[in-house]
Amino acid sequence: MGRPDKAARAAIARRRSDAIDLRLAGVDWLTIARKLAADPTANSDGIAYTQGYGIKRYRKNQPPTDEALIHAARRDVRTALVDRRAELNDDADELRALEADRLDRLFFVAYKAVRDQDLAAIDRTLWIMGRRARLLGLDMPVRTELSGLDGGLVQLGNVTAEELGSLIALTDSDAE
Repeated sequence: MGRPDKAARAAIARRRSDAIDLRLAGVDWLTIARKLAADPTANSDGIAYTQGYGIKRYRKNQPPTDEALIHAARRDVRTALVDRRAELNDDADELRALEADRLDRLFFVAYKAVRDQDLAAIDRTLWIMGRRARLLGLDMPVRTELSGLDGGLVQLGNVTAEELGSLIALTDSDAE
């Protein structure tokens, strides 16, 4: 079978984009499936998608069931969303690298003033270093433990809102 050619890949991408647009508009799965089918008689617009749902079945003159069309539409939307998520992650990585470069340049400028023992510049370089560490995930995670009264175990169970409020008030008064 092999990989679809460039025109087929473009038609599939268009179909997936249309499927997402229709789903976002609140269109039900069966309507989406019929609208994006390969057979113009199944399509309410009378248009046959060149890479539409059920294309192989229609060619054999054995139309797919509504369930099969719905399955294809759902799979298309899932696939398109995964692809879009990957693109967004790539964009975020690129933007993160750009922001790190900007912070490096700002740090260089501020650090020159640190050499002159400018206290404001020291604060600024520390802020830039902190921002860069957060951006790149360089800080070690903070370990947090929850303990009961006098460091004892916390008993878990069903708690009413009133009991929870009392516990919070008790914890706040211990902190002061």
